[in-house]
Amino acid sequence: MEKRLKNGQHWTDTQGNPIHAHGGCILKIEDRFYWYGEDRRKNYYVSCYSSRDLMNWKFENHILTTESKILKYYDSAQLKNEDGKKINIERPKIIYNEITKKYVMWAHYENGYDYKQAAVAIASCDSPTGDFCYHGCFNPLQNMSRDCTLFIDKNNTPFFVSTAQNNANLNVYSISDDYMSVNKLEKVLFKGEYREAPAFFETRDKLFLLTSKCTGWSPNQGGYAHADNMISRWSEIYDFGDETTYHTQPAFVLTLNTNQGKQYVYIGDRWGGNEWNGVDRNDFVYDNSSYYFSLINIDESNVINLEKCNEFTFDINTSSFRVWNSEK
Repeated sequence: MEKRLKNGQHWTDTQGNPIHAHGGCILKIEDRFYWYGEDRRKNYYVSCYSSRDLMNWKFENHILTTESKILKYYDSAQLKNEDGKKINIERPKIIYNEITKKYVMWAHYENGYDYKQAAVAIASCDSPTGDFCYHGCFNPLQNMSRDCTLFIDKNNTPFFVSTAQNNANLNVYSISDDYMSVNKLEKVLFKGEYREAPAFFETRDKLFLLTSKCTGWSPNQGGYAHADNMISRWSEIYDFGDETTYHTQPAFVLTLNTNQGKQYVYIGDRWGGNEWNGVDRNDFVYDNSSYYFSLINIDESNVINLEKCNEFTFDINTSSFRVWNSEK
């Protein structure tokens, strides 16, 4: 029987150690996937894993830590506080810059004591698995910035999107050619609707955005919207998944180029893991958090269906993802 990976369980890397890659993203480089995400243990901030099949993940590196090299681009560039306490680095996203030949990370930055800084942290590296150099944090055009993502559209235009105004709005920024700063606030999405955990993907003729409501660690009903492009008019928000998005929150959508066409794989976090009921905050344990991969199906009317997925497989020969024991 072929190997299947079960959603919601504690996944381990090829050395048998727990995978720590929450709120992150996956890049496909040649024949390998590189998975980046939060790692809150010890002195770590962001870790990287690689795989050929989305199931067997090799640990590559703790690419950003308290001891990472600092090369200031912004005045505020501390990776730990004066008392030695860690800062917070959340929802790291990484894209490759064809001009500078660097992998550039943007992430949500907080000072480690409260959530008042609401800033963006930036780091970069010549290699996808190397030691990233930290460049500091800033508030884009003096705005708050919490849950965030990077997205490069089919015209090769990069955007940074993050929650602002205490999560009331989603701000869309164009960014500089070197991916080190924002240029302009291009659009404000869903003003006053309090959406977070943004994740974009693009089909042949539509751009889709997945978000969640703002309920802390507790899962809620996911929502999606679509538009012709990032700065055009967006649809209203429609539900996807069940009332808890199968006990997950969006992190990223991975687009696969398969032998049968494109597939869109939902990458979500199950905060607190299967052990947590999603309600009682006193029972929540961050390190129990797990992952949820599944297929996103889109019909001719641009309606999204996220398949309920107990297990999945990946066929290296066809580059295709398959859901098992699913309920739609």
